[in-house]
Amino acid sequence: MIHTIYSSILILPKPFHQIVYILLKCWYSNQTNYVKWDEAVSDEYRLSWGVRQGGLTSPRLFNLYMDGLIRELSGTGIGCSIDGTMINNISYADDMVLLSPSLSGLRKLISICECYAEAQGLKYNSTKSEVMIFKAGSKTYDIPPVILNNHPLKRVEKVKYLGHWVTDTLNDDLDIERERRALSVRANMLARRFARCTKPVKITLFKAYCQSLYTCSLWVKRSQRAYNALRVQYNNGFRVLLGLPRFCSASGMFADAGVDGFAALIRKRAASLMRRVRDSANSYLQLIADRVGLDCPVLAMWTRLHVI
Repeated sequence: MIHTIYSSILILPKPFHQIVYILLKCWYSNQTNYVKWDEAVSDEYRLSWGVRQGGLTSPRLFNLYMDGLIRELSGTGIGCSIDGTMINNISYADDMVLLSPSLSGLRKLISICECYAEAQGLKYNSTKSEVMIFKAGSKTYDIPPVILNNHPLKRVEKVKYLGHWVTDTLNDDLDIERERRALSVRANMLARRFARCTKPVKITLFKAYCQSLYTCSLWVKRSQRAYNALRVQYNNGFRVLLGLPRFCSASGMFADAGVDGFAALIRKRAASLMRRVRDSANSYLQLIADRVGLDCPVLAMWTRLHVI
């Protein structure tokens, strides 16, 4: 029986890639969904767009769909130049950022996105799209509206991209405050729920929940006030979790527990990102890794962390 099955596959008249295409087309053409809310279940309905969430093939299929748009955008020659390389789009899953040094260039990039979406039977959501102008010093800019699908885009001074706050002045204080608040919530949760656990368990929980400091390696332009507030929150979180005196030595308590202090943790996070950037095959990241001098703010910050 097995031999017969393999023989039937080998003599199929269609090429293998056509068989895969037919299977995927049949699979996605017959999708039905329903919504469950508490004990109520909706009627079944057909799903005609998108890929299956959590499916093993979904990332590759989505990449194939987006690759055409990314190639078209990259081929325009419009964008911000880094060592002679034009960059005009940064994409992660379905989040896309368009970069342009001029308003006319931005409008052309948006027009390409609109035409591509229309060809695919889709439409961008103007209410979820925003435009931000990065300021040079204290200069202010008054520009005409940027239109997407006949709707003007909202101009903002800050935007949260992949969990990191980006501001029009490239100041990182807002993102540091985000992490300080998140750290406070996590530390208080651990102290409340695991008050009766042993010291080794608490230390393990602290390392797992309080040492991530998401995107801390990207904090370049910051005030010492915001930075110190996060450091104090980190130290106090550890004191509260272990029940230590409020004014005990921070360096001493971390040394006794075998836990990285705040400065050591930041250095390790920066070194980890530096290594991953240098080892990455991504062309954009290679532009940063190949910078020799300290004119690159990120590289300058990483160097200062390990020298000073």
